[in-house]
Amino acid sequence: MDRQVAMQSQGLVETVPVAPRLSSAARRRQIREKVIAGIITAAAFTGIAALVLILVFIAKEALALFLDAHAREEASLSKMFLPQVVRANRPPAFVWQPVSNVPKVSMIPLFIGTLKTTLVSMVVAVPVGVAGALYAAEFAPRRLREVLKPVIELLAGIPSVVLGFFALMVLATFLQDTFGLPTRLNAVVAGLGLALAIVPVIFTVSEDALTAVPRSYREASLALGATPWETAWKVVLPAAAPGILAACVLGFGRAIGETMIVLMASGNAAIVSWNFTDSVRSMSATIAAEMGEVVVGSPHYSLLFFIGVELFLFTFVLNMVASTWTRRVLKRLTGAGA
Repeated sequence: MDRQVAMQSQGLVETVPVAPRLSSAARRRQIREKVIAGIITAAAFTGIAALVLILVFIAKEALALFLDAHAREEASLSKMFLPQVVRANRPPAFVWQPVSNVPKVSMIPLFIGTLKTTLVSMVVAVPVGVAGALYAAEFAPRRLREVLKPVIELLAGIPSVVLGFFALMVLATFLQDTFGLPTRLNAVVAGLGLALAIVPVIFTVSEDALTAVPRSYREASLALGATPWETAWKVVLPAAAPGILAACVLGFGRAIGETMIVLMASGNAAIVSWNFTDSVRSMSATIAAEMGEVVVGSPHYSLLFFIGVELFLFTFVLNMVASTWTRRVLKRLTGAGA
């Protein structure tokens, strides 16, 4: 041993560092962590793959609308988006009546119906949700906030069919008796029912965004002499604008894709009218109402899948626009664009 030490001191023996041996408990811990990481990765890729497969399936079924000659003749792009002659000696019109001797497949009544119900719901839900979130984050006492937020979040768990039934039986009758509406089920009733469904979504995400604003912003504003209301309105709210926009986009996506509430409370009449008291028919409600009885492989069948593709594209474009706007707001707030 003394000889080896002497040789090492003279540089005659090369020393090789030896990695410390892991204990059996540490080795099992590493294996367990690798297994857990593999399971999480597999679950993530499974969700992504499922989403891609759903989109591929919907697009494949809708593609037949353009590849089949009979489908192109019955539901061409011109018939879907341009006015057509429905009756002789009558001006061209937009009509959705896919099941008839001469199918009418205009998308315009469905677009208008979807836009009207979504607009009513957002006009009601965005101010209520954002104002409630601002109150809960900035002005509500701590005990009230601890009760208020969980209660509103629980409202998001109410089934849409329950909200649709409430809008159908209670809200529609109340509005007609109070304001004398000509039709009992219309865009206003459906929009208010949708607002009940998306207010919890907007409130929850907006409240989280407002709470995440650094406390130093509030302290600096108050130190400069601003009132709590001025601080909340002119400092905290603009700083949380990206998160609030994300909340509005989520609420809009929920409103435009909601089926049961609109199906029960809108009247399901494909009417081209900008009067919000008229009955309407949305795109999602059309898919829900007609998919169960459509002939598989028919032009009508492919047309319903095409409506699903339109909904996806519309939501995708909206998210891209919202994301671009959010990045610009963040650059302006952080001073990166200066």
